[in-house]
Amino acid sequence: MKLQITLILLSISLFLNNVYAENIEIDKCNQAATQRKDALICQGRALAAKDDLNGALTVFKEAAAQSANPFDKTIATLLIGNTYKMLKQYELAITSYQQSILNAKAAKNVAFERIGYNAIGSVYAEKKQLASALEAYMQASKLAANDNERGESYENIALTHHNMNQHDLALEYQIKAYLMHSSVGTLDQYAHSSIELGRYYALTKNYVSAEKTLNKIIKFAKEQGGAYYEAQASYVLAKVKVAAGDIPTAKNLIAHAKLIAKNTNDYALDEEINQETQDLF
Repeated sequence: MKLQITLILLSISLFLNNVYAENIEIDKCNQAATQRKDALICQGRALAAKDDLNGALTVFKEAAAQSANPFDKTIATLLIGNTYKMLKQYELAITSYQQSILNAKAAKNVAFERIGYNAIGSVYAEKKQLASALEAYMQASKLAANDNERGESYENIALTHHNMNQHDLALEYQIKAYLMHSSVGTLDQYAHSSIELGRYYALTKNYVSAEKTLNKIIKFAKEQGGAYYEAQASYVLAKVKVAAGDIPTAKNLIAHAKLIAKNTNDYALDEEINQETQDLF
């Protein structure tokens, strides 16, 4: 059962981010699945991968109707919500996620209750209804089962407070996220949480802590070969240097970040640097 939940969590995570590591062929779904509902979910993912979201929605709804137990219904209604979100039919997405939470409760599956609340939070965040997003993320955080999940929840809460211009609260929760990720997180999670912590320190004018945090992650990224995070931390540190009046160092940091983007052919990173620093001087 733990393996089943792990695999489904991975599948949902991929779907939420619209990432498909494999080219799913619709006509092979029936061969791969032993149950009708599983074949339908496979077909829905295949249709979504081909950007046929309306077709995917129809199939996922049929999968929900074919599901015989609360856990299967949880998966189907979550996928329906994801598809509505991708279609930007936000109210229908929220309704589906709420149903998914009810199904998860009936299945006594706290992990998927948490996923449902995070999904609702992401919809509200996308709609800029930040108070509602915060409420959903807070509900999700109460259901976190381990420090990794708590770290993810704290980052969601921190970012929402940041977007609400509540920078002291953003810093409070980002410190919690950093502590979680520094002990149990992946290298990516640790690097990201460190950069966000440096950013929030700067926004609360705690420049000494910001510089210390960012220099630490720049050193770590160099040692670990994390060029993206080195560049990102460098341009955030440049903002701190500007606030401190050290314009030459700030310009050097931005030039270094842009050189990393050029050397790694990361055009998205280069654009990110340009957007984040265009009004800096």
